[in-house]
Amino acid sequence: MLEAADVTRISRRTAPPMWLVVALACAGQFLVVLDVSVVNVALPSMRADLGLSAQGLQWVVNAYAIAFAGFMLLGGRAGDLYGRKRMFLVGLALFTLASLGGGLAQEGGQLLVARAVQGLGAAVLAPSTLTILTSAVPEGAARARAIATWTAVGAGGGAAGGLVGGALVDGLSWRWVLLINVPIGAVVLAGSVRWLAESRNGGGRRLDLPGAVLVTAGLATLAYGISQTEAEGWTAAATVVPLVAGFALIGVFLVVESRTAVPLMPLGLFRVRAVSSANVAMFLCGSAMFCMWFFMTLYAQNVLGYTPLEAGLALVPSSLAVLLGSKVAPRFMPVLGVRNVAVLGTVVAAVGFGWQSLMTPEGDYLTEIMFPGILMMLGAGLTATPLAALATSGAAPGEAGLVSGLVNTSRTMGGSLGLAVMSTIAATRSGGSDAAGALTEGYALAFRTGAVVLVVGVVLMGVWLPRRTAGR
Repeated sequence: MLEAADVTRISRRTAPPMWLVVALACAGQFLVVLDVSVVNVALPSMRADLGLSAQGLQWVVNAYAIAFAGFMLLGGRAGDLYGRKRMFLVGLALFTLASLGGGLAQEGGQLLVARAVQGLGAAVLAPSTLTILTSAVPEGAARARAIATWTAVGAGGGAAGGLVGGALVDGLSWRWVLLINVPIGAVVLAGSVRWLAESRNGGGRRLDLPGAVLVTAGLATLAYGISQTEAEGWTAAATVVPLVAGFALIGVFLVVESRTAVPLMPLGLFRVRAVSSANVAMFLCGSAMFCMWFFMTLYAQNVLGYTPLEAGLALVPSSLAVLLGSKVAPRFMPVLGVRNVAVLGTVVAAVGFGWQSLMTPEGDYLTEIMFPGILMMLGAGLTATPLAALATSGAAPGEAGLVSGLVNTSRTMGGSLGLAVMSTIAATRSGGSDAAGALTEGYALAFRTGAVVLVVGVVLMGVWLPRRTAGR
């Protein structure tokens, strides 16, 4: 049900059923999250075909993730000002065209540019998916179920990336992990033009483009500085300069936001305990959980010798686990409390990360991929739904897109910086060796570090997240 302040254009004759609105919103979310993970199993093939370096492979993932995280607040605000449906369509069209460009890339630079443009399209699209959904579904149990479906579909997109990517790489080529988005995007675009209703809450405000550029540049510069530590060390100028510059850009961003009449990210929003605590928790959990698919697919292919399809199939149980966790979370939330479900999910994920850190070069499938993978992703599914529900529950009508964008931004921003840190940790431990034993030691240390980060997240959630039931 739309808020009274929303400007809505919809005729009774064409009003779609609620399930169709939810389905279209979830389809958009599935595409953008799928593209975070679908390239992972294709990385070895991309490296061989385009001559990418190990650092270049990391940027195939991070160019998308950083643009996605950095411009998502801008995308959320644009939806509030200019219309959620309009931004959904613009973002989806840009994402689809960039997927075509990436699939046809002939060199590494072209691929990285296409991935960054994909991330920009995803940043415009993703906030509108959650806002369209929450506008269409009344607050309460029905909205909790709808958010759980949105979370499950998004998590399923990340989880299915390995299987979909493996099948496409084995059956066709790595290019099809990007080209497959073109026909799917066209179908979702056509359905959205026909069935989605327009809503916005503009009030004559303007977009804060300088803020978006500053936060994106700051994130990208920080991630680059972190990635430089592998080859240059922490004290080299090539590392220190981008790290200092990245922090400086983020500092300037915060100053600009505090003085701009209509900021991209109103700092006062973080006075709301549910918003601030849930987003910090999202950031911490994302920094660990985002890396799981990256390192698991590399471990399966580079150490155990799996084909891309075999690596994707190996992670199917994890894919099912994250869907299960996302769907059962709303059932536990009224009984255990929203905060307790988030804490429980993070504990389960931390146990899985700790177990995975015991991996060996011989790699028994059941004990070194399947069971720890199930725990990691079951925990991820249980955690994401209550955190998203908490973060968005108190949003005013005019801030709905902004808060929705902030939820996705926190998770993806944490993931992109976490991947840069974890990749550097893994590469430093392996010492640049391609031997199975050295690679395994690096991957294991990354998972061990992820477990520590999640334990910190458990403590933070326990003392900071507000007590809240799903029905409030």
